Amino acid sequence: MPLTKLPFNPCHCLIDGTWRAPVSGQTIALIDPSDGSELTQIARGQSDDINAAVNAAQNALSGEWGRKTALERGRILTKIGQLVLENVDFLAELEARDVGKPYAQARADAVALARYMEFYGGAADKVHGETIPYLDGYTVYTLREPHGVTGHIVPWNYPMQIIGRSVGAALAMGNAAVLKPAEEACLTALMFAEIARQAGLPNGALNVVPGLGAEAGAALSSHKNVQHISFTGSVATGALVQQAAGANVIPVTLELGGKSPQLVFEDADLAEALPFLVNAGIQNAGQTCSASSRILVQQSRYEEVVAAMSERYKALKVGPAMDDLNLGPLISSRQKDIVTGFLKLGEDLQIAATGQVAPDAPKSGAYVAPHLLLCPDPNHPLAQQEIFGPVQVVIPFKNEADALRIANGTDYGLVASIWTENGARQMRLAKALKSGQVFINNYGAGGGVELPFGGIGKSGHGREKGFEALYGFSTLKTVAAKHG
Repeated sequence: MPLTKLPFNPCHCLIDGTWRAPVSGQTIALIDPSDGSELTQIARGQSDDINAAVNAAQNALSGEWGRKTALERGRILTKIGQLVLENVDFLAELEARDVGKPYAQARADAVALARYMEFYGGAADKVHGETIPYLDGYTVYTLREPHGVTGHIVPWNYPMQIIGRSVGAALAMGNAAVLKPAEEACLTALMFAEIARQAGLPNGALNVVPGLGAEAGAALSSHKNVQHISFTGSVATGALVQQAAGANVIPVTLELGGKSPQLVFEDADLAEALPFLVNAGIQNAGQTCSASSRILVQQSRYEEVVAAMSERYKALKVGPAMDDLNLGPLISSRQKDIVTGFLKLGEDLQIAATGQVAPDAPKSGAYVAPHLLLCPDPNHPLAQQEIFGPVQVVIPFKNEADALRIANGTDYGLVASIWTENGARQMRLAKALKSGQVFINNYGAGGGVELPFGGIGKSGHGREKGFEALYGFSTLKTVAAKHG
């Protein structure tokens, strides 16, 4: 069913506070992954539109937005958060239909977007410099200042959450932002821009240009007047973004892929762990950078854990987003082909259990049943490569050293979890795991807007969320005054 309630034309870009058609006049079809139908058309922005957006951002910095105090910026962000909550059901429907995730999960994302705005609204005037004791006759202090124009390339799996943690932090620090949402799912990005406009965000402080990555994304990441790029997406595309930005010698925050493990030791509380073991792998149909796609289990409890996870898998239901089952479709038929290709690559592995696609789910939807696979070889491609679908492998380990070797044995390092009651083991492994986040007897800590997030290795670099994001979206200036 086509969308009819948008308060703007989705075939337009928001540039300098005005909805306008892309210079080329071209559009892109937006597909509902639940049934393969066309939701609407969106703008196919290109380099001319990116240029206009960057110019608008520069003007905002030298105009009204640049004159706002930190307190005033914070109040605007807080107002945006309030308006997000007032529109939470509509945003949830847009996200569910656009991305394909179950409605309840989409609604949680909308609430999280509001929370990001609240957090960064409250934090905007709380990022301080410091004074540094130095030579006699000097006073030395530091200032945190905005980079200037920041570029934000946001993926299709969690548009609202990633806009919140990226754009929210950039605006809090006084930057002016140009946002390029994913062409597969950008309706909530456009709606967020409209909400920000209604909340009183000055013209040009946030500009949104939908389009293809190879066109609008490439133009943004290589633009000579952009001072910082934030990118979330694949390793291959992240490398291209970094190369393009490198020609202008600007900082880049990269949040890329993952192959995140959960380590289950023989003393683990399985009743406590079980929901996390499954949910962290299948949430958003496994299309999550921090998805726990590897479950490492000590041999003495391997069969018990597999049996318990299998029972949960058998109860999982997959269907249209608005049916609000456990899982929705993948984002596209192309992503479905990628995931089914991985499953064919894993045909040598034993299937412990699968979920079920609802019998009345449209045949034209991008549905893949969740799969739990037994993987005795930690070097198997399905234990090494990011699948980005509802597929988990269970890998046995002998002891702590073996578990650590396997956990650290991929190119990624985004998230890891440790399930054990042994306090000393918890501390040893938390330090030894090569991962940007480590959770002990939980996974994800409920999302944690306040918790710095990012990876090492091919999971990227730089940090989002919390105060670390504010530091990343600012530059440090040292002032040394000699006064005798």
